Amino acid sequence: MFSSIYSVWAFIGALFVGIVLMLVIGRTTGLRRLSRYPDSGFEGFGAMEGVIFGLLSLLIAFTFSGAASRFERRRDLIVQEANAIGTAYLRIDLLPSTAQPELRADFRQYVDSRLASYEAMPDVAAVMAGFARSNIIQKRIWKRALAAAKTVETNGAAVTSLVASSLNDMIDITSTRAAALQAHPPAAVFGMLTVMTLAGAFLAGHATAANKRRSWVHVFAFAVLLPISIYITIDYEYPRGGLIRIDKVDQQLKDVRASMQ
Repeated sequence: MFSSIYSVWAFIGALFVGIVLMLVIGRTTGLRRLSRYPDSGFEGFGAMEGVIFGLLSLLIAFTFSGAASRFERRRDLIVQEANAIGTAYLRIDLLPSTAQPELRADFRQYVDSRLASYEAMPDVAAVMAGFARSNIIQKRIWKRALAAAKTVETNGAAVTSLVASSLNDMIDITSTRAAALQAHPPAAVFGMLTVMTLAGAFLAGHATAANKRRSWVHVFAFAVLLPISIYITIDYEYPRGGLIRIDKVDQQLKDVRASMQ
């Protein structure tokens, strides 16, 4: 839904303006109602307001919780990929020495490609191009490693099994990470969150009409804290462009790459 950090900031800025406007419109509407019905202008609205604000709170809480859990999942997958690549690289030692130099070079290219792909985010075209390069190198490593394993004379079947299983884990984790990368709530969820936030702002403004003096402190507190909460949720959901970042965990892959000398 959000292609860059700038689109997130634009959304949050528009939401802030929308909240302020709905607070003003809600208060204006409330004042008009109060002028028509001075004795019972706000009777019977408390329950409905409570339901709407409760729904808004639940929606923010569940969206935030889901984003946080997906963030942890993506971080764990980076560690799993680093471990899978490290294990597969070590098992090259089981292959004939003549096949090892080319395979080690392929592994270095492969890790460089994986790191470059994620560092290119949120440039989708660059990321997909990086994934394509990684897939090509994957296939080359697989073919060379299995061909070399077949030439092993002693315990050849066991060597082939060990090498193939480690390479399979290394390849499988890329699909898992790609799926996790694309796992986001539907746009309808963010749309509903926006509608509920604006509706809540309108009702909050409507309720302030009971007080003849407007409190700008409360207006801006409401208009700032809600967008900040939603921004943090989005930041968790897209952790490579904002304040909450997953880049530090990439050090696990960088450490693996540094060991491939």
